[in-house]
Amino acid sequence: MIAARGHRPSMARHTFMQKFARWHIWLGWLVAVPLLLWTLSGLVMVARPIEEVRGHTLHIEHKPAPVRVQLGGATGDTLIREGKILDQRGRSVLIATYMDGSVHRIDLGAPGQTMLPPVDEAEARAAVRYAIKGGDKVAAVKLFTAEQSPPDFRKPIAAWQVTLANGTHVYVGRDTGEIEAIRTDWWRFYDFMWGLHIMDLETREDTHHPLLIGFAALALVSCVFGTVLLFRRRRAFKRPVAN
Repeated sequence: MIAARGHRPSMARHTFMQKFARWHIWLGWLVAVPLLLWTLSGLVMVARPIEEVRGHTLHIEHKPAPVRVQLGGATGDTLIREGKILDQRGRSVLIATYMDGSVHRIDLGAPGQTMLPPVDEAEARAAVRYAIKGGDKVAAVKLFTAEQSPPDFRKPIAAWQVTLANGTHVYVGRDTGEIEAIRTDWWRFYDFMWGLHIMDLETREDTHHPLLIGFAALALVSCVFGTVLLFRRRRAFKRPVAN
């Protein structure tokens, strides 16, 4: 009887660990798909350098030209909230953002500091040809308004989408004349995987929502259960052999 009573704590512990193992298995089934997607998407996101994903390697480097600035006024009495002076394809241009949020370009090298018109298709093509490797091979050009921003651009500004022969999308700001984004095929695949990783395939920006937090918490609990069960197996292997 004494020996039987001595085995009770061990049997209770064994029963508890069996339940623990079952909980771990059920949790494993529940979080298996998210864990697989997180691992797969994480692998894709580190498979190539981020500079290549973002298209930085496609830029053609040009020696910057001196920026010419003339005092005086093409803007009249209109107040500028902020401005940026750039060498834009060999021309000194002020990208001016006015108090009402509108953006205009001012040619600082022209007499009277001429205000430039919005970028048309011909200038969009020229901008891509000037700045991007392979930019002379254009398959299509389309203008998108700020309200129609494409899924791979997602910026609330009007822009020309210049599609190159290799499938790369280059976005040229209609009002700025600048290359606003480069979206390669790999970038679009990367972006899809990022959406899977944060479980937000719509905006691909929300990293704080109940679904993601809930599955992350369940995955953590499952990992804790698995860690505890490792010690159980270790004790089983060390159990002395009866004579």
